[in-house]
Amino acid sequence: MVTIFNTNMNQITENIILEDFDLNYYENVTEGPPDGVMYTCNNESNPLHRFHTVFQPLVYGVVFFLGLTGNGLLLTVLLKRRRNLRITEIYLLHLALADLLLLFTLPFAVTEGVAGWLFGNFLCKLLGLVNRLNLVCGSLLLACISFDRYLAIVHAIPSLQTRRPKTVHLTCALLWLLCLFVTIPNMVFLSVEKEKNNPSRLFCSYNNHAIHANNWMLTSRFITHLLCFFLPLVIMGYCYTTVIITLCKSQRSLEKRGAIRLALLVTLVFCLCWLPYNITIFMHTLVVLDAVPKSCHTRNTLKQAIIVTESIGFSHCCLNPILYAFIGVRFRRDLLQLLAKIKCLRVCLSGQRTKNLNRVSVSEAVTTTTSSQYI
Repeated sequence: MVTIFNTNMNQITENIILEDFDLNYYENVTEGPPDGVMYTCNNESNPLHRFHTVFQPLVYGVVFFLGLTGNGLLLTVLLKRRRNLRITEIYLLHLALADLLLLFTLPFAVTEGVAGWLFGNFLCKLLGLVNRLNLVCGSLLLACISFDRYLAIVHAIPSLQTRRPKTVHLTCALLWLLCLFVTIPNMVFLSVEKEKNNPSRLFCSYNNHAIHANNWMLTSRFITHLLCFFLPLVIMGYCYTTVIITLCKSQRSLEKRGAIRLALLVTLVFCLCWLPYNITIFMHTLVVLDAVPKSCHTRNTLKQAIIVTESIGFSHCCLNPILYAFIGVRFRRDLLQLLAKIKCLRVCLSGQRTKNLNRVSVSEAVTTTTSSQYI
């Protein structure tokens, strides 16, 4: 009888531990649940420790450096001629700002993965808000850029009234306010708590207001799926498909090929970066809702997959300047002129090539007037 009683108690305890894991799931600067919640498995710390101390710092460090360089150059070039920005460049300016703010949260994510949360309750709330705000806003700005290309190419004449700089600035301002409204509940539910089996280690998670925090976590998942992936993907898919069809009927073959390649590349890269992350988060949501059986293997696999796929998604911050700016003729010319002013070209290029650069910039300035409406 004692043996049967102990066996039943062990099963009940295991079920309670599994349920506690759902309420303490971590989603702030990074998506991984903290090590040390009540849901425990044998021999699970080593692979997760390697992910937090080796893989995550390495990938986030590369993303941070490349993203900071690319978006910093983009922002510098655009601000130098802020009074003469084209419509797409206004969106690019806001996109670079959103990407930079998102990148600045990565060092805090790396530190938490290695040593726990060391930055207090206020920064826990603030960085959780900034991370989600700029993630949502960046995705919607990509959709706005595709819609602007759709208006410029498919409806060139009718869209002249709606594609004015003041209208675009107002659109971006309203977009930021919408994203702030959607993500501000993060500040209410996020807080710093001690890990239950390691009181010396803190973590930033949805701890406030008990079950309401868990409900917001699920709501935030739905918002992430909708506003950060599916809605932008549908808009980009429709707009760029229509643009490609319109360009195929036009006569400018050289410009047409470049614009079609860019449209396909932009959509493909966005999908490849964020689809794995959305699938992983959806699978974990099914686990939280008891739609999928819970086990130690499931927990470890999801924790590792979330870290990997989120890293892939954040790498999109590095690719945005390359896809939307560095390919453009006008931006390349302005960037080279900027580098020439700070004497970078004197180290990298010979004097003869610098002379040729000045000649090429004149011809590129002429071609920009015809190709800018497509790229």
